[in-house]
Amino acid sequence: MRPPPHLLEVDDLSPAELAEVLDLSDDPSPPQALNGKGMALLFEKPSARTRHSMEMAVVQLGGHPVSVAAAEVGIDERESAEDVARTLACFHAAIGARVKSHSLLERMATVSSVPVVNMLSDQAHPLQALADLLTVKQEFGEISGCRIAFVGDANNVSRSLAIGAGLAGAQFVISGPPGYQFDRDDLDRIAATGIAAEVVDDPIEAVAGAHVVYTDVWVSMGEEAQASEKVDAFASRYSVNEALIGQADADAIFLHCLPANPGQEASEEVLYGPQSRIWQQAENRMHAARGLLAWLLGVT
Repeated sequence: MRPPPHLLEVDDLSPAELAEVLDLSDDPSPPQALNGKGMALLFEKPSARTRHSMEMAVVQLGGHPVSVAAAEVGIDERESAEDVARTLACFHAAIGARVKSHSLLERMATVSSVPVVNMLSDQAHPLQALADLLTVKQEFGEISGCRIAFVGDANNVSRSLAIGAGLAGAQFVISGPPGYQFDRDDLDRIAATGIAAEVVDDPIEAVAGAHVVYTDVWVSMGEEAQASEKVDAFASRYSVNEALIGQADADAIFLHCLPANPGQEASEEVLYGPQSRIWQQAENRMHAARGLLAWLLGVT
Protein backbone atom coordinates (compact mmCIF):
# COMPACT_ATOMS: atom_id res chain seq x y z
CA MET A 1 0.00 0.00 0.00
CA ARG A 2 1.38 3.38 -1.01
CA PRO A 3 2.17 5.62 1.99
CA PRO A 4 0.16 8.86 2.26
CA PRO A 5 1.74 12.14 1.17
CA HIS A 6 2.95 14.37 3.98
CA LEU A 7 4.11 17.99 4.12
CA LEU A 8 6.93 18.37 6.62
CA GLU A 9 8.86 20.87 4.49
CA VAL A 10 8.10 22.67 1.24
CA ASP A 11 10.36 20.43 -0.84
CA ASP A 12 8.10 17.49 -0.09
CA LEU A 13 6.35 19.04 -3.12
CA SER A 14 7.79 19.08 -6.62
CA PRO A 15 7.70 22.39 -8.54
CA ALA A 16 4.64 21.16 -10.45
CA GLU A 17 2.90 20.05 -7.24
CA LEU A 18 3.66 23.40 -5.59
CA ALA A 19 2.06 25.20 -8.54
CA GLU A 20 -0.97 22.92 -8.26
CA VAL A 21 -1.34 23.63 -4.53
CA LEU A 22 -1.19 27.38 -5.17
CA ASP A 23 -3.82 27.09 -7.92
CA LEU A 24 -6.10 25.15 -5.57
CA SER A 25 -5.50 27.80 -2.91
CA ASP A 26 -6.91 30.47 -5.19
CA ASP A 27 -10.01 28.42 -6.08
CA PRO A 28 -13.07 30.49 -5.05
CA SER A 29 -15.19 27.31 -4.88
CA PRO A 30 -13.23 24.90 -2.68
CA PRO A 31 -13.91 21.19 -3.22
CA GLN A 32 -15.59 19.42 -0.33
CA ALA A 33 -12.62 17.12 0.12
CA LEU A 34 -13.27 16.69 3.85
CA ASN A 35 -17.05 16.27 3.73
CA GLY A 36 -18.04 14.23 6.76
CA LYS A 37 -14.42 13.87 7.87
CA GLY A 38 -12.24 15.38 10.58
CA MET A 39 -8.73 16.75 10.91
CA ALA A 40 -6.76 16.64 14.15
CA LEU A 41 -4.78 19.82 14.88
CA LEU A 42 -2.18 19.13 17.56
CA PHE A 43 -0.54 22.09 19.30
CA GLU A 44 2.62 21.86 21.38
CA LYS A 45 3.02 25.61 20.76
CA PRO A 46 0.05 28.00 20.66
CA SER A 47 -0.74 30.25 17.70
CA ALA A 48 -3.52 32.63 16.69
CA ARG A 49 -3.01 32.49 12.92
CA THR A 50 -2.25 28.79 12.69
CA ARG A 51 -5.25 27.63 14.68
CA HIS A 52 -7.76 29.95 13.05
CA SER A 53 -6.47 29.48 9.51
CA MET A 54 -6.33 25.69 9.81
CA GLU A 55 -9.72 25.34 11.46
CA MET A 56 -11.39 27.51 8.83
CA ALA A 57 -9.59 25.74 5.97
CA VAL A 58 -10.97 22.42 7.23
CA VAL A 59 -14.47 23.90 7.55
CA GLN A 60 -14.32 25.32 4.02
CA LEU A 61 -13.47 21.84 2.74
CA GLY A 62 -16.58 20.49 4.48
CA GLY A 63 -14.73 18.90 7.40
CA HIS A 64 -14.62 19.14 11.18
CA PRO A 65 -11.43 20.43 12.86
CA VAL A 66 -10.48 19.13 16.30
CA SER A 67 -7.81 21.25 18.00
CA VAL A 68 -5.88 19.41 20.70
CA ALA A 69 -3.35 20.76 23.21
CA ALA A 70 -0.29 18.56 23.65
CA ALA A 71 -1.07 18.04 27.35
CA GLU A 72 -4.38 16.42 26.40
CA VAL A 73 -2.63 13.51 24.68
CA GLY A 74 0.62 13.48 26.65
CA ILE A 75 3.08 12.94 23.79
CA ASP A 76 5.94 10.70 24.95
CA GLU A 77 4.53 10.75 28.48
CA ARG A 78 1.19 8.95 28.39
CA GLU A 79 2.03 7.37 25.03
CA SER A 80 4.60 7.71 22.30
CA ALA A 81 4.36 10.20 19.46
CA GLU A 82 3.99 7.21 17.13
CA ASP A 83 0.99 5.88 19.04
CA VAL A 84 -0.57 9.34 19.19
CA ALA A 85 -0.35 9.50 15.40
CA ARG A 86 -1.75 5.98 15.00
CA THR A 87 -4.64 6.85 17.32
CA LEU A 88 -5.55 10.14 15.65
CA ALA A 89 -5.42 8.45 12.25
CA CYS A 90 -8.22 6.14 13.41
CA PHE A 91 -10.61 9.08 13.52
CA HIS A 92 -9.29 11.72 11.12
CA ALA A 93 -8.50 12.12 7.43
CA ALA A 94 -5.38 14.19 8.22
CA ILE A 95 -3.23 15.32 11.12
CA GLY A 96 -1.64 18.74 11.60
CA ALA A 97 0.99 19.31 14.28
CA ARG A 98 2.68 22.48 15.56
CA VAL A 99 5.66 21.18 17.51
CA LYS A 100 8.89 22.14 19.20
CA SER A 101 11.07 19.49 17.56
CA HIS A 102 10.97 18.57 13.88
CA SER A 103 11.99 15.01 14.77
CA LEU A 104 8.64 14.50 16.50
CA LEU A 105 6.85 15.26 13.24
CA GLU A 106 9.08 12.84 11.38
CA ARG A 107 8.25 10.11 13.88
CA MET A 108 4.52 10.73 13.48
CA ALA A 109 4.70 10.79 9.69
CA THR A 110 6.64 7.51 9.59
CA VAL A 111 3.72 5.55 11.08
CA SER A 112 0.66 7.62 10.17
CA SER A 113 -1.84 6.13 7.72
CA VAL A 114 -3.13 9.64 6.89
CA PRO A 115 -1.34 12.79 5.73
CA VAL A 116 0.68 14.68 8.36
CA VAL A 117 1.10 18.44 7.94
CA ASN A 118 3.79 20.52 9.63
CA MET A 119 2.03 23.52 11.16
CA LEU A 120 5.44 24.71 12.48
CA SER A 121 8.57 23.10 13.85
CA ASP A 122 11.97 24.38 14.90
CA GLN A 123 13.26 23.54 11.43
CA ALA A 124 10.46 24.51 9.07
CA HIS A 125 7.24 26.47 8.55
CA PRO A 126 5.96 25.26 5.18
CA LEU A 127 2.38 26.51 5.56
CA GLN A 128 3.72 30.02 6.07
CA ALA A 129 5.87 29.69 2.96
CA LEU A 130 2.84 28.57 0.92
CA ALA A 131 0.89 31.63 2.12
CA ASP A 132 3.86 33.87 1.29
CA LEU A 133 4.21 32.48 -2.22
CA LEU A 134 0.46 32.75 -2.78
CA THR A 135 0.67 36.44 -1.82
CA VAL A 136 3.54 37.02 -4.24
CA LYS A 137 1.61 35.26 -7.01
CA GLN A 138 -1.48 37.39 -6.37
CA GLU A 139 0.55 40.60 -6.42
CA PHE A 140 2.78 39.98 -9.43
CA GLY A 141 0.89 37.39 -11.47
CA GLU A 142 3.73 34.91 -11.20
CA ILE A 143 6.48 34.04 -8.77
CA SER A 144 9.19 33.06 -11.23
CA GLY A 145 11.67 35.87 -11.76
CA CYS A 146 10.79 37.75 -8.59
CA ARG A 147 13.58 38.73 -6.20
CA ILE A 148 12.64 37.97 -2.58
CA ALA A 149 14.85 39.61 0.04
CA PHE A 150 14.64 38.38 3.62
CA VAL A 151 16.17 40.68 6.24
CA GLY A 152 16.70 38.95 9.56
CA ASP A 153 17.31 35.59 11.19
CA ALA A 154 17.97 32.43 9.17
CA ASN A 155 15.16 30.66 11.01
CA ASN A 156 12.41 28.17 10.17
CA VAL A 157 10.40 30.81 8.31
CA SER A 158 13.24 32.00 6.09
CA ARG A 159 14.41 28.41 5.48
CA SER A 160 11.01 27.26 4.18
CA LEU A 161 10.55 30.44 2.15
CA ALA A 162 13.96 30.02 0.51
CA ILE A 163 13.12 26.45 -0.49
CA GLY A 164 9.69 27.43 -1.77
CA ALA A 165 11.10 30.38 -3.70
CA GLY A 166 13.57 28.05 -5.38
CA LEU A 167 10.88 25.58 -6.36
CA ALA A 168 8.78 28.42 -7.79
CA GLY A 169 11.64 29.94 -9.82
CA ALA A 170 12.21 33.04 -7.71
CA GLN A 171 15.52 34.54 -6.62
CA PHE A 172 16.09 34.48 -2.86
CA VAL A 173 18.57 36.54 -0.86
CA ILE A 174 18.91 36.76 2.91
CA SER A 175 20.76 39.33 4.98
CA GLY A 176 21.60 38.91 8.64
CA PRO A 177 24.56 39.28 10.96
CA PRO A 178 27.26 36.60 11.14
CA GLY A 179 26.16 33.80 13.42
CA TYR A 180 22.54 34.11 12.30
CA GLN A 181 22.89 33.01 8.69
CA PHE A 182 22.14 29.73 6.89
CA ASP A 183 24.58 26.92 7.59
CA ARG A 184 25.99 24.51 5.01
CA ASP A 185 23.15 22.00 5.39
CA ASP A 186 20.58 24.74 4.78
CA LEU A 187 22.37 25.97 1.67
CA ASP A 188 22.71 22.45 0.30
CA ARG A 189 19.00 21.75 0.75
CA ILE A 190 18.05 25.05 -0.88
CA ALA A 191 20.47 24.33 -3.73
CA ALA A 192 18.66 21.04 -4.32
CA THR A 193 15.63 23.08 -5.45
CA GLY A 194 17.70 24.48 -8.31
CA ILE A 195 18.85 27.78 -6.85
CA ALA A 196 21.67 28.96 -4.67
CA ALA A 197 20.37 31.26 -1.96
CA GLU A 198 22.40 34.44 -1.81
CA VAL A 199 23.65 35.27 1.70
CA VAL A 200 24.93 38.79 2.36
CA ASP A 201 25.78 40.80 5.46
CA ASP A 202 24.61 44.13 4.04
CA PRO A 203 20.80 44.55 4.06
CA ILE A 204 20.99 47.37 1.51
CA GLU A 205 22.67 45.00 -0.93
CA ALA A 206 19.99 42.39 -0.23
CA VAL A 207 16.95 44.58 -0.88
CA ALA A 208 18.38 46.40 -3.93
CA GLY A 209 15.85 45.87 -6.72
CA ALA A 210 13.83 43.35 -4.68
CA HIS A 211 10.16 42.77 -5.49
CA VAL A 212 9.48 41.43 -1.99
CA VAL A 213 11.08 42.57 1.27
CA TYR A 214 10.38 40.18 4.12
CA THR A 215 11.25 40.12 7.80
CA ASP A 216 10.35 38.22 10.95
CA VAL A 217 10.76 38.75 14.68
CA TRP A 218 14.34 38.63 15.91
CA VAL A 219 13.42 36.54 18.95
CA SER A 220 11.11 33.60 18.23
CA MET A 221 8.90 31.76 20.71
CA GLY A 222 11.15 29.66 22.93
CA GLU A 223 14.21 31.90 22.44
CA GLU A 224 13.48 34.29 25.29
CA ALA A 225 16.76 33.43 27.02
CA GLN A 226 18.64 34.70 23.95
CA ALA A 227 16.57 37.88 23.56
CA SER A 228 19.19 40.42 24.65
CA GLU A 229 21.95 38.82 22.58
CA LYS A 230 19.81 38.60 19.43
CA VAL A 231 18.41 42.12 19.68
CA ASP A 232 21.94 43.49 20.06
CA ALA A 233 23.07 41.57 16.97
CA PHE A 234 20.22 42.74 14.73
CA ALA A 235 19.39 46.22 16.00
CA SER A 236 22.25 48.12 14.38
CA ARG A 237 21.44 47.37 10.71
CA TYR A 238 18.62 44.90 10.20
CA SER A 239 15.43 46.82 10.90
CA VAL A 240 13.29 47.33 7.79
CA ASN A 241 12.51 51.04 7.74
CA GLU A 242 11.42 53.39 4.98
CA ALA A 243 15.00 54.12 3.96
CA LEU A 244 15.83 50.44 3.56
CA ILE A 245 12.69 49.44 1.67
CA GLY A 246 13.27 52.49 -0.52
CA GLN A 247 16.20 50.58 -2.04
CA ALA A 248 13.82 47.91 -3.36
CA ASP A 249 11.89 47.92 -6.63
CA ALA A 250 9.40 50.78 -6.94
CA ASP A 251 6.51 48.30 -6.85
CA ALA A 252 7.97 46.19 -4.02
CA ILE A 253 5.73 44.77 -1.31
CA PHE A 254 6.54 44.16 2.34
CA LEU A 255 5.75 40.88 4.10
CA HIS A 256 5.96 39.74 7.73
CA CYS A 257 4.64 36.42 9.07
CA LEU A 258 3.45 38.05 12.33
CA PRO A 259 3.20 38.72 15.20
CA ALA A 260 5.36 41.82 14.83
CA ASN A 261 7.24 44.15 17.14
CA PRO A 262 6.78 47.62 15.60
CA GLY A 263 9.95 49.63 15.84
CA GLN A 264 12.16 46.57 16.15
CA GLU A 265 12.43 44.30 13.08
CA ALA A 266 10.31 46.78 11.08
CA SER A 267 9.12 50.33 11.58
CA GLU A 268 5.45 51.16 12.03
CA GLU A 269 5.59 53.14 8.78
CA VAL A 270 6.60 50.00 6.87
CA LEU A 271 4.41 47.51 8.76
CA TYR A 272 1.27 49.55 8.24
CA GLY A 273 2.26 51.52 5.14
CA PRO A 274 1.11 51.31 1.51
CA GLN A 275 3.64 48.63 0.53
CA SER A 276 2.62 46.29 3.34
CA ARG A 277 0.62 43.18 2.49
CA ILE A 278 0.78 41.59 5.94
CA TRP A 279 -3.00 41.19 6.33
CA GLN A 280 -3.45 39.73 2.86
CA GLN A 281 -0.57 37.43 3.73
CA ALA A 282 -2.21 36.46 7.04
CA GLU A 283 -5.51 35.66 5.31
CA ASN A 284 -3.63 33.59 2.78
CA ARG A 285 -2.60 31.24 5.59
CA MET A 286 -6.19 29.96 5.41
CA HIS A 287 -6.35 29.78 1.62
CA ALA A 288 -2.95 28.09 1.32
CA ALA A 289 -3.87 25.52 3.97
CA ARG A 290 -7.11 24.80 2.13
CA GLY A 291 -5.28 24.33 -1.15
CA LEU A 292 -2.68 22.07 0.42
CA LEU A 293 -5.26 19.87 2.15
CA ALA A 294 -7.26 19.56 -1.05
CA TRP A 295 -4.11 18.43 -2.84
CA LEU A 296 -3.05 16.01 -0.10
CA LEU A 297 -6.51 14.44 -0.15
CA GLY A 298 -6.35 13.83 -3.87
CA VAL A 299 -8.29 16.73 -5.38
CA THR A 300 -6.82 17.80 -8.73
